[in-house]
Amino acid sequence: MPTALIITTAGTNCDRELARAFALAGATPEFVHVNALRRDLSIMDRAALIGLPGGFSYGDAIAAGRVQAQLLRAVYPAFRAAIERGVPIIAPCNGFQVAVQLGLLPGPDAGMPWPDEPLEPVAALAQNAQASFVDRWARIEVPADTRCVWTRGLRFTHDTNLLPVAHGEGRFVVASAERLRQLRDGGQVAVTYHADDNPNGSMDSIAGICDASGLVFGLMPHPERYTRWTQHPWWTRLEPSSREHEPPGLRMFRQAVAHAAGVEVAT
Repeated sequence: MPTALIITTAGTNCDRELARAFALAGATPEFVHVNALRRDLSIMDRAALIGLPGGFSYGDAIAAGRVQAQLLRAVYPAFRAAIERGVPIIAPCNGFQVAVQLGLLPGPDAGMPWPDEPLEPVAALAQNAQASFVDRWARIEVPADTRCVWTRGLRFTHDTNLLPVAHGEGRFVVASAERLRQLRDGGQVAVTYHADDNPNGSMDSIAGICDASGLVFGLMPHPERYTRWTQHPWWTRLEPSSREHEPPGLRMFRQAVAHAAGVEVAT
């Protein structure tokens, strides 16, 4: 079973759900603290998958995910090496906020190598348009042309195309209309909110993006909280045909674990 390394620190509180999702999908979760990684970058070498969990790292001081992103700058070379050897990385909610500030998302342009130093952020998760915390389920869709290894090819029924959201700073914005077009045209939009169900005012209803390789996946909804049907908000009323497949969250993790089966790791 491939090892899924879950990076924890003060304030992360979705690490157990992330571990459960990886385990259900066929991976072996392993927790590692940010400080341990900063002391020994080689820890990352044994990972076939990596997770940056949600929560409120360091109390979201300054801005959501800012402190953790600064601490992880020292770990950036290990992230770069992991991506170059094909390791899928997922960053839900607070993890997404960290990933964009660390420069992991949207990452370098297609065909360009990862630089030696972290890229400057060109995207952000800003305060929700309604200026308040949102905690509910939102309808989602997967673009047909996405290159994201976690979501590509996935289709859901009208009753099951949901993911839970819980954040105060989740409005996805990018630096320019040109950058937004590049994300769309390059297949880097990994998941969107339904046109009539954008919970935070994100540009183009974008709920999550990937890097140009399709390996690094950040999103504000929580797929790790939707890995069994009893988590669905009205699961007892679902038609049996709607449950012919596994829940959307678990399907995302299964795709990544299947991809990770061929990733080389240190022994």
